[in-house]
Amino acid sequence: MIRLPNGNLLVPDSAISAEGRLMSDAFVEVGPADAEYERFAAEALTQEEYDRRRQGWHEGDEPLRRQFLEFLARGGYEESADGESGERG
Repeated sequence: MIRLPNGNLLVPDSAISAEGRLMSDAFVEVGPADAEYERFAAEALTQEEYDRRRQGWHEGDEPLRRQFLEFLARGGYEESADGESGERG
């Protein structure tokens, strides 16, 4: 949830069909008059805080991304110690 400069919050919301299928995801703006505002506000971040957190996730993903690219460069699954291929499928 993102706290907007005007104090309102952007809160994720989903529309579900009668069959239980996800129809859409969106953000709705919630103001202080909303019954759920206080609960949402306790977890809300400013846009700047959200951006810093997201950047940290990307930076934390970089070693894993490099490891995966090395794995692909080696041709994917390697043979195990008993000589069997680790391929699936």
